[in-house]
Amino acid sequence: MFIYTLKASTLKLFAVICVALAAVITLIAFVPAGTEDLAVIQDKKIDYTGVANNENRISFLSQFGWEVKSEPVNSTETTVPSEFDSLFSGYNEIQKKQGLDLSDYKGKKVMKYTYEITNYPNYEGKVYANIFVYRNRVIGGDICSAEITGFIHGFEK
Repeated sequence: MFIYTLKASTLKLFAVICVALAAVITLIAFVPAGTEDLAVIQDKKIDYTGVANNENRISFLSQFGWEVKSEPVNSTETTVPSEFDSLFSGYNEIQKKQGLDLSDYKGKKVMKYTYEITNYPNYEGKVYANIFVYRNRVIGGDICSAEITGFIHGFEK
């Protein structure tokens, strides 16, 4: 006959391992199945360069799912302020959230192009896309409503 004795510490270790294994199995069972979608989103690269003409700028906006009218509503040369006041600092925070930063372009002359968006969801008023371009590269921009009490956000839908 074979007899094997276990110490209390061995039983405790075995119990901890069993509980940990049960926890891992439970977590695996509840992990959402949509992880492929996350991989696609993370692999999505936005190209901020090569916006030399109107067609390129429209293509840039289409990367975010926006459809715009074929010609800009407005195109003007403007200068990024050398010093940011509280209003422009707030605007630059929108830029930073989308991976851009206008503070690198303080005092530079840039082109601002404004396009009317035709597919903004669940909104009846006019919506515009503003794009700031420096040396054929998008350095900033936003999506905004035309109303004074409207909204403003980055390029993402």
